[in-house]
Amino acid sequence: MNFLSNLPKNMFSGFVVSLIALPLGLGLALASGAPPISGIIAAIVGGIVVAIFGGSHVTIAGPGNGLVVVLLGAISTLASGDLYQGYLFTLAAIICSGALMLLIGFLRLGILSDFFPSSAIQGMLAAIGISILAKQLHVMFANTDAQGDTIELLLTFPSVVVGLFSQATASTIAAASIGLISLLIMRFHGAIRNPYLKLIPAPMWIVVLVIGYSYYYEFFSSETYPIATALLVQLPDSVLSGFPTPDFSLLFTPQFIGVVLAITLISSIESLLSIKAIDQLDPERRRSNVNRDLKALGLASIVSGLLGGLNVVTVIARSSVNVNNGGSNRSANFFHAFFLILFVLLFQDQLRRIPLTALAAILVYTGYKLASPSTLKSIAKIGNEQVFIFFVTIIATITTNLITGIFIGILSTLIIHIILNKSVLLFLSNAIRPNVLMFKEQAQGNYFVSVKNFSSFMNYYKLKNNLDAIPINGDVIVDFSLCEFVDFTVQEHLLGYQEIFTRNGGSFDINGLDIHGTSSTHPLAVRRLLSFSNAKKTKTNLTKRQKDLQNVAHDFEWSYNPVKLYEVNPLYSFVFFKLKKINFIHNQLIDEHTNFNVFDTEYTEGEFISQKQLRATFLSIKLKKTIPNFTLHKEDLLNFLYRFSGFKDIDIKDHPDFSKRFFLMAENKAEIEAFFTDALVLFFESNPYYHIESNGNALLVMKTERLASVKEVKALLDFGIRLHKIVSKLKYEPNLLKTL
Repeated sequence: MNFLSNLPKNMFSGFVVSLIALPLGLGLALASGAPPISGIIAAIVGGIVVAIFGGSHVTIAGPGNGLVVVLLGAISTLASGDLYQGYLFTLAAIICSGALMLLIGFLRLGILSDFFPSSAIQGMLAAIGISILAKQLHVMFANTDAQGDTIELLLTFPSVVVGLFSQATASTIAAASIGLISLLIMRFHGAIRNPYLKLIPAPMWIVVLVIGYSYYYEFFSSETYPIATALLVQLPDSVLSGFPTPDFSLLFTPQFIGVVLAITLISSIESLLSIKAIDQLDPERRRSNVNRDLKALGLASIVSGLLGGLNVVTVIARSSVNVNNGGSNRSANFFHAFFLILFVLLFQDQLRRIPLTALAAILVYTGYKLASPSTLKSIAKIGNEQVFIFFVTIIATITTNLITGIFIGILSTLIIHIILNKSVLLFLSNAIRPNVLMFKEQAQGNYFVSVKNFSSFMNYYKLKNNLDAIPINGDVIVDFSLCEFVDFTVQEHLLGYQEIFTRNGGSFDINGLDIHGTSSTHPLAVRRLLSFSNAKKTKTNLTKRQKDLQNVAHDFEWSYNPVKLYEVNPLYSFVFFKLKKINFIHNQLIDEHTNFNVFDTEYTEGEFISQKQLRATFLSIKLKKTIPNFTLHKEDLLNFLYRFSGFKDIDIKDHPDFSKRFFLMAENKAEIEAFFTDALVLFFESNPYYHIESNGNALLVMKTERLASVKEVKALLDFGIRLHKIVSKLKYEPNLLKTL
């Protein structure tokens, strides 16, 4: 029923997406060196096949930006310069790549996308953008004969601009002018405030205007249309006949196999990254079945290649437009293909009126977005080592090929990680062994995930597998207290999980990064656990958890202090710390009267028990009167240890349920019986379990022996404030008891 009721808005969204897909399909095909119709074929086949067999919900399939460089290189070189024969060889490579993607999906290898470091992927995408820019800038200025690699095209571009003003024909100037105007439309369309004008995407505005320009000369001007036929889109006389036949004669040659692997690699990466990004935009918060989607994309690429089309990938820009226009299920993908069929069948003559320079302008803007300076700026904020990985990947990709480029990016990331950790052994010993422990805390209902030793893009899949098993409306705590190294890629992925869980009514907290040293002040900077001596000298930037704690303090009108403090002698007066060694406390939330203090602490179990570092969150409450020393916690928790500290389990008269549920220990039974009034007992019985201690002048409260999430800190504060009110009202006179 929901499918039928949502059909009208999915049809509308599909129509809007088709307005973008039409010019982009033509442009991407031309940029790849293929016939323009091949891009439309890929969009149509992708829309239909993936809508039927796909595993995602609101994504759009079609030709992608990332494959332009690979396809152009294949078409240009597989037949030694014979572009049409190279196109036929490339169709065969697309079909083989589709079969390989189909196999990847059946083998459930979508997880492989998690083995690529983020900065290397950004470098690869930027290299693709630069390559698109290098070629399409020439075409935008009506120079369709430019040849050479990316560097050569960039170096010769200034001479093309000079030639445009010195020796260009009227046709060339007119076509180049359309290219420049189209680029301005792409750049400033977002600034339009009129909702009706914004309804038509910038690429479609360009198509409508340039077609209208040609009709002006046909019906209203006595002059001849100034743009030469060679600078217009070329379509076959009948798009429903004369499909090319893929040529498999190079099937087992190294060059052909390299093209297949490159197409498969880039298609998989581009699709999986797009699927992940769009899942976060899905208004219904659904998760895509990425392996099923890979199978659908592989099948679509096979069909597209057989019909003369480009390979099919999931495209993020068109998918975002789909979500923004109300697309809610796969029917929007189908309708986008349906409207493309109508455009091609009904408006072939109009499509032939589109100048190549206008399509090139769309691609120039697309390339610029991929290689935008803002990308470098954002990466530079994360750390200098990420800039190094980014540039190494760009240079390697431009000077060699995409596969070599991405693997050099991966290798450079590994080298950087080894240098930062100053240990090859740490990396090698943790790259393959399990380092993630997950369990559900029965008392709180939280999913607690502890990550140990080393967390990077190489072993991130272990963490991901655990997180994917948790319901997206659950409460998750990921703890890195025992992790010596956490890279940027892992933290970036976890931000995506935070957004998904938060949108679905759950919570996702990342703890334990506060004590790590960082490579920059960016929240996602690489983090390395410092030695205790170095930790005293090093300041780290605030993590997201610390910023959230700062906001909590602001809401309570309290102060927040993230700095590590090493003078902790008052804590040793509590039984909990008597046999422990406290390294420091930090992340303090303190009220203006200093009665309440929430803090994280790092400690060990003591010299003779264990040297393992432990971390937990506590609340201390100063009292204005003296109360008995006692320890209270849930029955069977740490009972053995406290009995050796000289305490006895005390039952409260007339409260059998309390005595059964709680373990109450103190040295003076008479004082405890006088202090634990009906009101105090009822308070403990009606609230969640906490570990509570009194040293006579203050209370120490802890939920569990680990760092608390921000949500748990708020609950701890609420519990502590209410407990303080109850204790303050108790009519307890210790001096009177001493005389009895």
